Amino acid sequence: MLNITETLHDWCHEGRPFALATVIDVRGSAPLPVGTALAVDADGNAVGGVSGGCVEAAVYELGRQVLADRAAPARVAFGYSDSDAFTAGLTCGGEIGVLVQRVEPGAQPQLATALDAVTAGLPSAVAHVVDGPGVLVGRMLHIPAEGTHDGTLGVESEDRAVVAHARALLRAGRTASIEVGGSGRESEDPDDGTCPRKLTVLVHVHASRPRMLIFGAVDFAAALSRAGSFLGYRVTVCDARPVFATPARFPHADEVVTDWPHRYLAATETDARTAVCVLTHDAKFDVPLLSLALTLPVGYVGAMGSRRTHEHRVDLLREAGVSQDQLARLHSPIGLDIGALTPEETAISITSEIIAHTNRGTGLPLSHGVGPIHVPAQPLSGLVTAP
Repeated sequence: MLNITETLHDWCHEGRPFALATVIDVRGSAPLPVGTALAVDADGNAVGGVSGGCVEAAVYELGRQVLADRAAPARVAFGYSDSDAFTAGLTCGGEIGVLVQRVEPGAQPQLATALDAVTAGLPSAVAHVVDGPGVLVGRMLHIPAEGTHDGTLGVESEDRAVVAHARALLRAGRTASIEVGGSGRESEDPDDGTCPRKLTVLVHVHASRPRMLIFGAVDFAAALSRAGSFLGYRVTVCDARPVFATPARFPHADEVVTDWPHRYLAATETDARTAVCVLTHDAKFDVPLLSLALTLPVGYVGAMGSRRTHEHRVDLLREAGVSQDQLARLHSPIGLDIGALTPEETAISITSEIIAHTNRGTGLPLSHGVGPIHVPAQPLSGLVTAP
């Protein structure tokens, strides 16, 4: 739902009821990921999408119906149909599960609080119950990165479990479904909130931007900082030479630092989403920097240079005590082989490799592969197939 934060923020503060259709599950190829949403208000205004156009009309009409009838949330599946060209379905061949619910802003004030935080750029999660006892389906909790959460599932142990999982996903910067409860004796009335229930909760994550640390104030760094910023990274360019490390040379970087690269890396914050790009191809900078970077739990470490430079650098890293397992993490020469020559083309090569590594892609042309284009998810269950 955070793909339509701005509109939902306005509707919540206006107290305007709306229908919210959220992608809660994906199987095979699908154009949009879990968590993407479409919303419809009582005047028929729509924002967002769930399929890139394939089934928007059907979801829109279902949303209007749920909103007008004040109906209970509906979980529905859409898939490819080759028997009827006019049947609502995904032409890409995949299947998506969608939860359509009526949202009364006054009944769920925690959603407005969450959207306030996201609009302000604060790391936050919205825990959204998408399967479980009927009374809970559609309920939401706002979980900030720090402090007290807002909203409740009615059982303290479930709240604690959801908050813990949501904060782990916030640290990872990832929207995903979790399951809580389901242990112990089930109540005869599953909606009474007095004993454990099995819940599926979709955690929508708005995390701080991942970091891209570019070492070496060179022309390639200027192009890479622009590409990294476009992809949503918080970009830092670092170089020990003050004459080159200037904000004027890197207008797309969030910060430009003059320091020895290894010293800066040791002092700055990194996490599993951080990309470290070493463009200096100078041993006096590269060896201490890479010796440290390859010990950190960062997401990507790449170094620029020819194959000859790479081989010499690896020898020096081994002499510095870097293990073979650590060296296996190094992407060098940096980037994918797309025949890049210019700084701009090289930036595309590097960012393509970062994306492929992050998403476990092959880097091969899609025309050379078989099977789903998108990463398969678990099969759908408990959904009504759309007509």
